[in-house]
Amino acid sequence: MRDEAPVLYVLDANVLMEAHRRYYAFDLCPGFWECLEHYCGEGCVVSLDRVRDEIMDGDALAEWAASAPEAFFVSTADPEVVRLYQDIMAWVHSQPQFLEAAKARFARGADGWLIAYAGARGATLVTHEKFESNAKRTVPMPNVCRQFGVAYCDAFAMLRALEVRFRWVAA
Repeated sequence: MRDEAPVLYVLDANVLMEAHRRYYAFDLCPGFWECLEHYCGEGCVVSLDRVRDEIMDGDALAEWAASAPEAFFVSTADPEVVRLYQDIMAWVHSQPQFLEAAKARFARGADGWLIAYAGARGATLVTHEKFESNAKRTVPMPNVCRQFGVAYCDAFAMLRALEVRFRWVAA
C-alpha cells in the first residue's frame, strides 16, 4: 500500500497507442483502460488535450479518447505550463546535437507540452521513449526531461508504482 502522497503521472501518446495496438488491446485487457480511468478519478493519471488531438484518427483508441472521463485529457492553457514550454523549446532549438528536422518535429508534436506540464506540476512523465545521449534525428523526451529535472518512467513502472494487478478470468 502506498503511504506517500500520490504521484501524478502524465501519459505520452505512445503509451496509449502502444497499449491499444499491442499488449493491452481493448478486447484483450480491458482492465488496463479501466485502471487508467480509475486512477484519473483518483487524480493520479492524466494526459493532455494535445495528446488527445494526436490519437483522434477514427480507430478504437479515438473512440476511447472521445468517451474518456473529461478530467483525463487536461488543458495545456496554463501560464506556468506555457512559460516552461517556451524554455524547453528555446533549449531544444539551441542544441546543435539535434538536426533541424528533429527540432521541427518536436515543435509540432505534444512532446514539449507533456514535459512542460509534468515539470510545472511536479509530475512524472510516462513514455516509452529512452534517453539517447547521441540522438540527432529525434529529440528524445527523456533527454529534455533530464535537462529540466522532470521525472519520467515507462508505463510498466507506473503500473508497478500504482500496484496495479491484472487478473485472468476464465471466459
